[in-house]
Amino acid sequence: MKVIVIGGGPAGMMSAITASQNGNEVILLEKMERLGRKLLITGKGRCNITSSLPIQEFIQNIPGNGQFLYSAFNNYTNTDIINFLKSEGLEVKEERGKRIFPITDKSLDVLKCFEKKLKALNVKIEYNAEVVSIKKDLDRFEVELKNGTILNSNKVIIATGGKSYPLTGSTGDGYKLAKQLGHTVTQIKPSLVPFEAYDKKTCKELQGLSLKNVGIEFKDIEKNKVIYEDFGEMLFTHFGVSGPTIKNIDELLKNKKIILKIDFKPALSEEKLDKRILRDFDEEKNKELKHSLDKLLPKKLIPVIIEKSEINPEKRVNEITKQERKILVNLLKNFELEISKFRPIEEAIITSGGRY
Repeated sequence: MKVIVIGGGPAGMMSAITASQNGNEVILLEKMERLGRKLLITGKGRCNITSSLPIQEFIQNIPGNGQFLYSAFNNYTNTDIINFLKSEGLEVKEERGKRIFPITDKSLDVLKCFEKKLKALNVKIEYNAEVVSIKKDLDRFEVELKNGTILNSNKVIIATGGKSYPLTGSTGDGYKLAKQLGHTVTQIKPSLVPFEAYDKKTCKELQGLSLKNVGIEFKDIEKNKVIYEDFGEMLFTHFGVSGPTIKNIDELLKNKKIILKIDFKPALSEEKLDKRILRDFDEEKNKELKHSLDKLLPKKLIPVIIEKSEINPEKRVNEITKQERKILVNLLKNFELEISKFRPIEEAIITSGGRY
C-alpha cells in the first residue's frame, strides 16, 4: 500500500516511520527545505521532548476535553518516545517539573534520530513540496503539489501542524486540505501565547527583563478567585509578559478579566524579606534608596519598584520608615499587572481548535 504523509514535523516523521514499519511504501512531503524546523526551536533549542508524568496527568492538564486524547496517549506514551530516541542512540535526562530533555541539550540531536530512522526505512522524502489540493476517488487519493506534480496513494496522513510560528512552515495548510476532503474545521485560536497588559509604561520600562525563579498567580477579578499559580521563568516585553509560566495557562483565562500577580521573592516570606531589606539598608546607611537595592533586585526593576512605592528615590535608607519598608515588601511579593489580551496566533507556541 502507498502512503503519503504531508508535513515533516515530529508527527509527520513518526507517522512516516510507523507506516513504513507496517510494510507500506511511504512518501513524506515537506514544504520547507528541511525537516523539523519547529522542533529545532523548541525548549529554546534544547527540545523539551516530553514529561515523565503519568499519562492520566497529561490528560488532566489538557484544557477542554482531555479525554479526547486518551487513546492517542495510551497507544504511544511518553515512555515510547523516550525508548525510540534511546534506540537511535540518544539518551535523555529529567529536569525540574518532570521535563525530559536530550542529554546533549541539542534539539538537532533529536531531529537526527528521526532522520536516521527514516533513512534506514527507505522513506522517500520530498522537500519544497507544498501541497495545494487533495482529491479522493473511491480508495485512491490524488495529491497536487504547488509545482504541478500529481501524486497518487491509497492513504494520506495530514500532519501539517497548526498556524503558529509561520516562519517554520506552519501556515494552516492542513485545515484547507481537510476541508477539501469534506471535514468540518472548528475555529482556530492561539494557545501557549504571550499576554498584553494595560500598563504599557511599566512593561516598556521592564522590557527584556528575564526572571528565572518567580511565583506567578492569575486572579479572576470579577470572582476574586485565583485560577492558576506557578513558579519558574518569565519575561517582560514591550507589550506585556511572556515566558514558560505565562504561556501555560491561556485557555483558563479566556473571556475573563485577569490580574497577574508576581512574587519576585517566592523563597522569602514577607517577614524574612523585610529582614533582608533591613540588613541591606544597614550596610548602605548613607546611600539613597535608588542606589541601595542592587543586591536584592535586577537593576531594571529597581526604578519601577521605587516609582510604584511612591517613596522619594533620593531619600537615604536610614530615613526609610517601617511603613515604607512594608510597602516595598508588598510590591515585591504582590506586583500586579492587569492583562488586556492575548498576542496574535503568529506568536503562539501552538494552535487551539481546528479539530476535524
